[in-house]
Amino acid sequence: MNAPKDQTLSFGALISLVVGSMIGSGIFALPSAFGRTTGAVGAVIAWMIAGIGMLMLAFVFQTLSRRKPELDSGIYAYAKAGFGNYLGFVSAVGYWIGCCLADVACLVLIKATLGQFFPVFGDGTTPVAIVSASLLLWGVHVLILRGIKEAAALNTIATIAKLVPIATFIVVVVIGFRRDVFALNLWGGEPATVSSVASQVRATMLVTVFVFVGIEGASVYSRYARRREDVGLATVLGFLGVLCLLILVTMFSYGILLRPDLAALATPSMAGVMEAVVGPWGRVFVSVGLLISVLGNYLSWSLLAAEVLHSAARDRTMPIGLARENANGVPAAALWLTNLLIQLFLLVTWFAEYAFILALKMTSSMTLVPYLLVAAYGLKLAWTGETYASGESKSRRAGFVCGAIATVYAAGMLYSGGMKYLLLSALLYAPGSILFFLSRREQGHHRTFNRAELLLFAVLCVAALAALYGLVSGTLVI
Repeated sequence: MNAPKDQTLSFGALISLVVGSMIGSGIFALPSAFGRTTGAVGAVIAWMIAGIGMLMLAFVFQTLSRRKPELDSGIYAYAKAGFGNYLGFVSAVGYWIGCCLADVACLVLIKATLGQFFPVFGDGTTPVAIVSASLLLWGVHVLILRGIKEAAALNTIATIAKLVPIATFIVVVVIGFRRDVFALNLWGGEPATVSSVASQVRATMLVTVFVFVGIEGASVYSRYARRREDVGLATVLGFLGVLCLLILVTMFSYGILLRPDLAALATPSMAGVMEAVVGPWGRVFVSVGLLISVLGNYLSWSLLAAEVLHSAARDRTMPIGLARENANGVPAAALWLTNLLIQLFLLVTWFAEYAFILALKMTSSMTLVPYLLVAAYGLKLAWTGETYASGESKSRRAGFVCGAIATVYAAGMLYSGGMKYLLLSALLYAPGSILFFLSRREQGHHRTFNRAELLLFAVLCVAALAALYGLVSGTLVI
């Protein structure tokens, strides 16, 4: 089902969806997030691993957009085409919940930023902060209901606006860079051993995943693309541009403050680094830029969350009622369910000790499963030769290499994140499967799962029960 002609998106709008989704709350928290876990050497290695892994994933998205142009909303459709109904559903619901958690991270960071100037907002989880975040949530809800194209145009404006403070920050830290400080931060104040650096890198990897989440923005909205061939190129170009910004922000911060000082900075830590170079006005400048950036990022995630839920419903993997659109062609039913879930997560932040970091890492954990399935599908096509002609051996080898590296990377990131986040993810996946039950019942299927799917669902249920027990007993802390 194609979008109405007046709702199609240009190449520039597709790039802005990728950049707008990736640049948000994460980049403004990088100095302290990296400072808490690693020194400069570990940071370089972490960015190399993440950059190569995500670049391969971007190439997989580009390849699949060309070889499977009939599959709309790629991140969900690819998993279903490659691995069946339930794994397609898992990809859709995991990505959808990850988008909702990313929106929660945005809302918490907005209020935490305001809390530096208005104490009533605190760390973003005070009663006033939660109430005001809820008002913002439903205000954006009304905006999106007016039309996808209008919301995407606003996202493009916000994307351009958010690049100004980031570019200014990079110029300032380049000028203020001190080699002696950077040298002291090389090994993070720890012994210069392989095991020490490896430990630092592992502790950092889940943070790098969060800042790359959104790379699939153009693919998710492929049905709105004016030209389908723009989807893959927009993904790769958007990724490369954002990667450069992320590396510059991280590495030059190590030349401004020592690692313990970086780790101690309040959120958003980029503001603290800026203040250390130019004085108090730097904190205000970055904070205003953050508010613009995160508002745009929040809008991007809201669009992506509703679209993937709507697409899964159109394809009958979720209840058909979620496919309902309003007069403006907006997936209204999916948007309502999305914002109700975000509202629930907002209330949960009241009980979380570090709400922003929890939302950040849970977003990474939830979206890694869909990424893994997309990468595995790209690998499967190259392995079987499906869609490859007899004279395309070189393209097939390239597709196999990209798919294999992206698959190993996504699986490695899931392992690197640790058991805690896998258990918490299962606690969301298992009850989310109710939507799958309802969809299968609507279609008159007597068996919800095949044998392999039933085993997977059983494993999710056991993991969810373990997570629930851990939360109740206090052995698992959010």
